[in-house]
Amino acid sequence: MLMELTKTCHALKEWAVAINALETGKTVMLLRKGGIHEVGGRFCVAHEQVLLYPTYEHQQPFLLKPEYANTVYPITPGWRPETVRIGSWAQITDILPVSEEAIVDALLPFHIWNEHFISDRLKWKPRQPLYILLLRTYKLPQIQEISYRSEYAGCKSWIDLTQEIDLQGAEAVMNDSDYSQQVKEIRHIVRDRLYAPSI
Repeated sequence: MLMELTKTCHALKEWAVAINALETGKTVMLLRKGGIHEVGGRFCVAHEQVLLYPTYEHQQPFLLKPEYANTVYPITPGWRPETVRIGSWAQITDILPVSEEAIVDALLPFHIWNEHFISDRLKWKPRQPLYILLLRTYKLPQIQEISYRSEYAGCKSWIDLTQEIDLQGAEAVMNDSDYSQQVKEIRHIVRDRLYAPSI
């Protein structure tokens, strides 16, 4: 049973284009192998309920489907924002480790990346699986602009903000039926090999 969360400082870093897709209901899926600075060099889910923290530094248009690639603009190396937009939080409902390329290819309609991204992710640290995260996203009633801090930088998936953000009044991007249907279809493709979150 989901406990009602009212505030949190825990955040998941992800490309801004991916967070926008989650916030607009275009996807419920992220593909992760973790950042270079992950603890122990392996990806793990630190928290089930997280703020979505957008990043811009490593967004690569050639790894995205055309409709998403066209929304990404290059930034100057070393650029850092003065403030960061936090507009949503998410409940990570499923964590699905996958190593077979055929399964990941079959999931192509459900996310924003293209075949190049999938191939690249599977080849990087090939002994480790690619983790499919399914997220139920909630839009905050008011966008929060937080100050950027140097400790938020780096290739890591999880950060703790210096301030908690109030989640009360946030509304689900998708209704229960639509979200459940997408999750059902994705689980079926992954042959129902569902792994419960290990927090």
